[in-house]
Amino acid sequence: MTGARSILLAEDDAAIAEPLARALAREGHECVIASTGTDALEKALSDEFALLILDLGLPGIDGLEVCRRVRVERPALAVLMLTARTDEVDFVVGLDAGADDYVGKPFRLAELLARVRALMRRSGGEPEDVVLDYGDIQLDSRARRVVVDGADLTLANREFDLLQFLMARPGQALSRDEIMTEVWGSTDLRSSKTLDMHISWIRRKIGDDQTGRRKHIVTVRGVGFRFDP
Repeated sequence: MTGARSILLAEDDAAIAEPLARALAREGHECVIASTGTDALEKALSDEFALLILDLGLPGIDGLEVCRRVRVERPALAVLMLTARTDEVDFVVGLDAGADDYVGKPFRLAELLARVRALMRRSGGEPEDVVLDYGDIQLDSRARRVVVDGADLTLANREFDLLQFLMARPGQALSRDEIMTEVWGSTDLRSSKTLDMHISWIRRKIGDDQTGRRKHIVTVRGVGFRFDP
């Protein structure tokens, strides 16, 4: 499992690794999990992954040492470091070891995925086609631009992320928990209310609330929402 879209996730906590691997797969990446530093180092040096997501506190060889060795053998491999130790000293040490970026735990999933996208673009692992075009509505993820009926929309960052998540999965009934986890990194009650508010705002901006106009964002009762292209 190698290639421009493949990611090695070095994380020993299954409660973090498994949901994150599923989220990365939904983003279109192939993901391999390594639960020890020794396994992570072996896989990172033997396979052509585009990105290494590396937990600092791995058993066996720690993340810093893995990063240092990877940098010597595969200097072009992008490395995103994860750690529960978020003070400035650890941040500097992580970057000095060769990490390209650094995310502290607990992290917001949406933020981590945004960092992944940025690193994959930098390493050439993102696909060139980043425009979702459904006729009356187009979304350009690289330019962060949405056009409806030829007119540019002004969307807040979270509105854009939510609309992109829905548009990238046309016709799929997406659960509220899945949407909140992907876009907000949380499934608490506050995020649930926020989701409804953002859906309402987006519907108004793209014209879903206009009488006689076809609706793009559909409520799937008992499940969540679906984007109809």
